[in-house]
Amino acid sequence: MLTSTVCAAVSAGGLGIALLTAYRKRFLAATRIAAFALIPIGLVMTGIIDWVTDLVFKPTVWAGFGVLALSALLFLVSRAAERRGSGGHDLPPAGRPDTLTPGAPAIGAPAGRPEGRSKTKGRKGTGGEFDDIEAILKKHGI
Repeated sequence: MLTSTVCAAVSAGGLGIALLTAYRKRFLAATRIAAFALIPIGLVMTGIIDWVTDLVFKPTVWAGFGVLALSALLFLVSRAAERRGSGGHDLPPAGRPDTLTPGAPAIGAPAGRPEGRSKTKGRKGTGGEFDDIEAILKKHGI
């Protein structure tokens, strides 16, 4: 009841401003103001205002929003923990065995290169990463 009165007053005020604007020969602006002024009374007539006030002023509705927010927060925390790898190791990941079978490569090992081999592209007895640096220095004439 109170919301209907407030919306009617807002609409009446807006229509008054539209009339003053039309009196100043600004008809396009007056038409827009009148359109906006009719929205609150239209919402009251359709019953949307009563629905919104029931939504806003009921504690059970707010408790429901709180439960939904808590659910979303728990979901986001579980996703963040899963991405960090800090939790969720209760079950083995799908497609990976619990134990390694003999001859099977380790899960973290890159395919195609045995674990004991260095990155030196087939050269034996060299410094590994220092060879790359030496090649760059020779390329630049240093």
